Amino acid sequence: MPVPMSPDRFEELVGDALDLIPPELASAIDNVVVLVEPRNDEDPGLLGLYHGTALTHRDSHYGGALPDTITIYRETILAVCRNEEEVVREVAVTVIHEIGHYFGIDEDRLHSLGWG
Repeated sequence: MPVPMSPDRFEELVGDALDLIPPELASAIDNVVVLVEPRNDEDPGLLGLYHGTALTHRDSHYGGALPDTITIYRETILAVCRNEEEVVREVAVTVIHEIGHYFGIDEDRLHSLGWG
């Protein structure tokens, strides 16, 4: 059974997770929008998704691009957690994981660093 939590509280947790990013890294984040959606219809088990051009792949042709997106899937995270404490941790891990993709860090490296 999913952890009961209001959408507003969940979005607050996403904001708290973003606040965990060290200021020197946060200042390097540009042209990215963080969204919260119920779930990913194509992959209902997905907790988060980065869509865009990683910072390591941006070049002089990148200018004028639409913002990259990081989507955090509320219902999926609430479904895999047993309590609010787990939700807080999973939101933080998922947000940092997707931010890692923005910085060009691949899946294996993120897992080895403990971020998902």
